[in-house]
Amino acid sequence: MSSKGYKETEIGLIPEDWEIKKIGDICQQVRNSFNPNDNDIRPYIGLEHINEGSLTLNGVGSSSEVKSGKLVFQNGQILFGKLRPYFRKVYRPDFDGVCSTDILVIDKKEDNDNRFIFYFFANPLIIDIATQSSEGTKMPRASWNYLIDLEFPFPDFNEQKAIGKFLSSIDQKIYLNHQMNQTLEAIGQAIFRHWFVHFEFPNSEGQPYKSSGGEMVDSELGEIPKGWKIGKLKDVGKIVCGKTPPKSKQEYFGGEVPFIKIPDMHGQTFVVKTEDSLTQEGKKFQQNKTLPRNSVCISCIATVGLVCIIPQDSQTNQQINSIIPQHEFFTPYLYYKMSSMKDFIEILASGGSATLNLNTKNFSNIDIIIPSDEVLKKYYKNVKLLFDQILNNQIRNETLSKLRNLLLPKLMSGKIRVNIPEEATVK
Repeated sequence: MSSKGYKETEIGLIPEDWEIKKIGDICQQVRNSFNPNDNDIRPYIGLEHINEGSLTLNGVGSSSEVKSGKLVFQNGQILFGKLRPYFRKVYRPDFDGVCSTDILVIDKKEDNDNRFIFYFFANPLIIDIATQSSEGTKMPRASWNYLIDLEFPFPDFNEQKAIGKFLSSIDQKIYLNHQMNQTLEAIGQAIFRHWFVHFEFPNSEGQPYKSSGGEMVDSELGEIPKGWKIGKLKDVGKIVCGKTPPKSKQEYFGGEVPFIKIPDMHGQTFVVKTEDSLTQEGKKFQQNKTLPRNSVCISCIATVGLVCIIPQDSQTNQQINSIIPQHEFFTPYLYYKMSSMKDFIEILASGGSATLNLNTKNFSNIDIIIPSDEVLKKYYKNVKLLFDQILNNQIRNETLSKLRNLLLPKLMSGKIRVNIPEEATVK
């Protein structure tokens, strides 16, 4: 970090070598339109694909799935969700594609750096200003024409580049941990299928059970290994449907107890961060809804079939049914088993209706294969290290995300400076 001087300006104290400029002086809105065309299929990003607040994606669609006109974006440009901007849906793609018209496509002007501009728009200060300036009541949208006339202090190109590189190095670590977790998840799923779908778990001699002649018996869910049984979800643990404490009781909210809702579950094996939390008083109000660590949560209303594990005592809202396993060694099996049943859960939740809602009674009575305790214990031992690594990576990412969010506004205001490499003299 550097220790250069500061100067007093009409907008306050800023670094002496920064300049006050309008947002419109450093970047511009790009409005290249795209009409759906079966001969021109491109990646599509809608607001639903951009995660709230984390500057990441949860997936990508296809332009073949859209009906109306969209906007074209290019690799490295900034996507800023203008609908309800307080959700902080900001992303910088590393590929070309098309996006929703509820997303602003922003590109640098000459002598400016797009990585810096991306973090500028991800700054909570800008998010707040965009929210306050939103037009419309039911569907508030940020006003680009308002934003471009706002004045802020900006560094020169080389310092912009250094700030963008520093912040993106943190996001790169987050990305690599996420990629590692995806690989670990794939390994875990492969082991699950090998053991519990193909029934090739190791027998007493360490050989694959079914292909080594292990005895199979008929059941209502097909052939299963001898010694296994068919039961209901309620037979493997306590089923708990969540509940939301009265919103009028402000003393119930804002504590240390995670309160899980469906948005917290997207793309997560373990929920280590939630949008909301409860106080101990709020937890005590509905003590019978508290889930101990290693419980398995499944979303059962609207967006159904999401599955996650909780690493600490938590509560959920009423859109989530959870299983408190009889034994800790049930947890990995239940996590992957419920994940594999997503399509079945969607069908069960529909009940012939367009509204998806799987009530607790029907959820509790889902038929499930229950392996022997011996096999479940072996499986738990095989995947525990894998699950521990996934959890550790998620905790690291949460720490890195907090660090980035702490440093970002300080770097954008010049309160913290970065050293600029001597060789960084070209644009």
